[in-house]
Amino acid sequence: MKTKIVKVQMENRPDQLIATGTPLIDIVGRTNEAGESHLGAIVNNRLVRLTAPLIAPAHIRPVTLGSREGMQIYRRSISLVLVQAASEVAPEARLRIGQSIGDAYFFEWIAASPLTPETVIAIGERMKSLVAEDHPFEVERFELNEAIELFKAEGDEARVRLLRTRRDPLVPIVSVAGGVHSICFNTVAPSTGCLTGFRLNFYNNGLVLRFPAAPGTSIRNHEIQDMPGIFRIYKETRRFNEQIGVSDVGHFNDVCLNGGIGEIVKIAEARHEKGIANIADQIVARNGVRLVLIAGPSSSGKTTFSKRLSIQLKVNGFRPVALSLDDYYVNRVNTPRDADGKYDFETIDALDLPFLNDQLSRLLKGELVRTPRYDFVTGERVPQEKWRPMQLGPNDILVVEGIHGLNERLTSAVPAELKFRVYISALTQLTIDDHERVFTSDSRLIRRIVRDRLYRGYSAEKTIEMWPSVRRGEQNHIFPFQEQADAVFNSTLVYEHAVLKTYAERFLLQVPIDSPAFVEAERLLRFLSLFVAIYPEEVPPTSLLREFIGGSSFHY
Repeated sequence: MKTKIVKVQMENRPDQLIATGTPLIDIVGRTNEAGESHLGAIVNNRLVRLTAPLIAPAHIRPVTLGSREGMQIYRRSISLVLVQAASEVAPEARLRIGQSIGDAYFFEWIAASPLTPETVIAIGERMKSLVAEDHPFEVERFELNEAIELFKAEGDEARVRLLRTRRDPLVPIVSVAGGVHSICFNTVAPSTGCLTGFRLNFYNNGLVLRFPAAPGTSIRNHEIQDMPGIFRIYKETRRFNEQIGVSDVGHFNDVCLNGGIGEIVKIAEARHEKGIANIADQIVARNGVRLVLIAGPSSSGKTTFSKRLSIQLKVNGFRPVALSLDDYYVNRVNTPRDADGKYDFETIDALDLPFLNDQLSRLLKGELVRTPRYDFVTGERVPQEKWRPMQLGPNDILVVEGIHGLNERLTSAVPAELKFRVYISALTQLTIDDHERVFTSDSRLIRRIVRDRLYRGYSAEKTIEMWPSVRRGEQNHIFPFQEQADAVFNSTLVYEHAVLKTYAERFLLQVPIDSPAFVEAERLLRFLSLFVAIYPEEVPPTSLLREFIGGSSFHY
């Protein structure tokens, strides 16, 4: 490429004239004024590596750990350092990435001998030395067949399977310290030296890699956040995926191309039904339960789950009665405000808790109660003469769905023996390969993008822009209470990404290139490109997935 001089714009800096071919790291520097490491850069609204050359006039925004993109780069890169360190300390073992646990990733240890705390310490020390030695992340582009042969030689069948359905002629492959090769699906850090602040722990016969929360901070707690209930569900889901032969995306694509996807859909849906029936049986077995509380993060499928659980409760001779928490909001003027001075509708204090608890207590005693109705246009309850009467019979069970269902404050006046709490989320356990996860939050975001675009009038751009606020609400109001649940339901369907792809790709392509949501939209498009698509006709009408793509036999 012929060298020429082009203009570069950066926030808080005067415009510069730079020769094309100059590495971005030479333009932005390794750190900012606060000493925070630059992990990547957004160039003309595309996330790129700092070692990439400047090729045209550009607006450049360096990325640090304090941003969503920077955190993604950090976690991806330090995970590669872990894999490399483990390959040196214990070459006979294999690490496979698993779920997130609070501020950490769990890695499964696969070897003839069990993992020991001493080995974890040795791997952690080698990680520290790799960081101190500041090795560059080497990214090379291999011809497709060459990449397949490389992974065959390394015995990496997961990546071989994944590449069989790839049609791009070149495959970016990353390594550090000349060691383990991985497919470079997304941007990595320029070198290991900027990846300080991690911690490695022994946990549940595997390793937990913990991350710093923000620039200049250390790990939030010395103790690992223990989540036995959620961890058990993760393990059960991983085993289920392995049993039906779809433990990774390459496996899944093979099944699609070989005509076996119809059977996988039936098995996945049957597992959902069995899980819902089991929860209904648990509720019935707890004699005296009159209130079922269902909570979960956005797009976890709470509404369809509630309807299917109600059917299973009816099978057991009970009559579920729904109560909406939306009708118990305080008047708009009394709503708490967030740090930006905006109304905070996510906080539990946006609900009239004394009034709600009074009505719950009376309902559960069999009293006739007039339940309120809230007008979201006026921000106030409608007049009392328009409230609806409700009275529970002896076989009635009150079902309440909402994000605060696991928080004891919501139903503090109701005795514990009358309550049954259910936590629902899409706890995805399909992996891309041994070192790349399918993120649970991505699964929910893609569900929401499709539903919002089809049925709520929101573009993918708008949904992506709102997602960080949604996630903050989940972190504050849902996740801290998830281990309080009496039962956990995993709403993920192993085939769902291949169905959602048929909708989401078009919606994501509509995000303008100059939009703040474009970087995230592009990342999601790369992720969805890994899947062989499935026609929506394969999805049964009672499926939880129908809540997001339409065509459900339930009314919403």
